[in-house]
Amino acid sequence: MTMFWREKHTKIFLMELSGIACVGMVAALLMIRAQESRIKGLFLAHDTAITASLLEMGLEEQTVAETMAKVYTDEGETLKTARTAVAQGEDGPSEAARQGDRAAAGAMPGKSAEAWEAGRILLGRIGLSEDTDIRLIPCLHGFCAGGRRAVIATLALFLAAFAFCVFRYLGRQDRIYREAIAAIENCGEDDFFLRLPERCDGTLYQLFSRINFMAGMLQTRQEAENRAKEFLKRAVADISHQLKTPLAALSLYQEIIQNEPEASQTVALFAEKSGRTLCRMEGLVKTLLKLARLDAGSVVFHKRMIAVGELALEAAGEFTDRAKKEGKEFHLSGTQDAQIFCDPNWTREALANLIKNALDHTGERDRICIAWEQTPLMTRVTVADTGEGIAPEDIHHIFKRFYKSEENKDGQAVGLGLSLVKSIAESQGGTVCAQSEVGQGTTFFLALPNTEPGF
Repeated sequence: MTMFWREKHTKIFLMELSGIACVGMVAALLMIRAQESRIKGLFLAHDTAITASLLEMGLEEQTVAETMAKVYTDEGETLKTARTAVAQGEDGPSEAARQGDRAAAGAMPGKSAEAWEAGRILLGRIGLSEDTDIRLIPCLHGFCAGGRRAVIATLALFLAAFAFCVFRYLGRQDRIYREAIAAIENCGEDDFFLRLPERCDGTLYQLFSRINFMAGMLQTRQEAENRAKEFLKRAVADISHQLKTPLAALSLYQEIIQNEPEASQTVALFAEKSGRTLCRMEGLVKTLLKLARLDAGSVVFHKRMIAVGELALEAAGEFTDRAKKEGKEFHLSGTQDAQIFCDPNWTREALANLIKNALDHTGERDRICIAWEQTPLMTRVTVADTGEGIAPEDIHHIFKRFYKSEENKDGQAVGLGLSLVKSIAESQGGTVCAQSEVGQGTTFFLALPNTEPGF
């Protein structure tokens, strides 16, 4: 993998920093030179004042020149130059320099312009003037060189520390980016549990937070897809098992009818059985298709406010003849103004499934009570019977698809009715649950909203 300093934007960033560092060093050197010139000017002004004072005291120029030369160097070149200059009577500094000296002398208390000018000329003859290279003044040169080295060393240390911090920061950022790349690659391999750091503020960590959120969504979606695949696998197996029995029965009935075409009673009997088996298969397929549509979210619910009593009467009316035939009794109760916000057709089918389930598990002279009550948020419909009840070990599984209790005596049941009720209720924002006691009966509670969303 490419190191961070080989990346294009990082190279540009480092080049910019290097350019800024070079400009800073040049600026620092120029400032040092300007400071050295200022120090040299102050130094010469100081020594000019001393020389002027010595001359005013009556000392000879030769003696003052030798004394000042000894102050500056232990070598003989400057002293030799001073003696030669005094002997030959060389001219002093320029007129402009003399004017500056006179101004400086005027600023020096106790020193006349003539004395200052004489001191300046004398220093110029021994090689000390504004034009003298600072390297020819050993003490001043040593002082300035020491300061220059100190400044350069400090600047170098600062630049080294700055470069270290920059590279360490870039290295840390590079590690963070590598961790992010590894996490994203793992997500591509269906591993969504590795999370990027969100411990700090900043745009980068906001990006990591969004990536973690997306990873969580992908994880949830993957789990949902796995559950859907597992469910589909089980559903296909269950459907195959449920269809195998009626198909085998139809094949047997067809064979009997073909073998005894002249026996009208036999043909009529097994034709009727074939018809019932086909109706059972048709109902099974329709229920499975409804469940599949609900699971896929392709059902569009046309919800509206409707009276609960109206729905209950219509659902119970479908089984009035059966109840009379089996000697069972319906009892409906509830407030007349109770309403519910739902799709009437799907909700009626859910109630019908609950009523059919009650009829399937009750005996002669048993009673089925359908009641409803309205609360501030939900309207609850109960379907209670006085039948055989549900065993405690089965009560938590009755809404699972294709689930049948071991004690279930109804060989025609396939275990889809209650699953359909649950899907219809939850798809409309409601719930369904059950309470039961063996030998005492079962009560189902179907709750749905009684107001439109936002009211």
